[in-house]
Amino acid sequence: MGRAKLALPFGDETMLERVVRILGEVVTPIVVVAARDQQLPELSDDVLIVRDEQDDLGPLGGLAVGLEAMEGIVDAAFVSSCDAPLLQPAFVQRMIELLGSHEVAVPKEDDYYHPLSGMYRTSLGKRAQQLIANDQRRPLHLIEQSDAFLVDVETLRDVDPQLDSLRNTNTVEDYRRALHDAGFDAAVETDKSLFQ
Repeated sequence: MGRAKLALPFGDETMLERVVRILGEVVTPIVVVAARDQQLPELSDDVLIVRDEQDDLGPLGGLAVGLEAMEGIVDAAFVSSCDAPLLQPAFVQRMIELLGSHEVAVPKEDDYYHPLSGMYRTSLGKRAQQLIANDQRRPLHLIEQSDAFLVDVETLRDVDPQLDSLRNTNTVEDYRRALHDAGFDAAVETDKSLFQ
């Protein structure tokens, strides 16, 4: 993308602020996991910010730190990336309901898993850390070694018809499309100076 996605403008807020706000409509507390030296937009005082313990551990490293921060506070947490600005509160609520007695509930689309759009027991933080220590650094490793409920994405369309909650903004074109679909002027928001 050429710059940190979390700080990209999305209407009158940044992408991270938007995701935090949307999640705040459904869950509390909210934890944001950031890299050790990463600059974050201004967030509400009730958002807990924790930092990766090591660099370059990828999503599983962030997942481990976030789950460990929540253990003892809540039994389970919805996990989202910061680049899902079209996340729907009803989608989050459905995933909470689908967790049931499982350790994990994640959407699955054909052979593709959406590990950063799922529910995880906070007790899995330690298991995630052990996987990292064993050089198994993909969220899929945690899913495979847990009691996981794999949610067919088609069953989520009643709460999110276009499955917008699963859309990430990995490219400038993804970002423009998300802005457009959210009703913002993509031409204004994606000024070339943002990506230099």
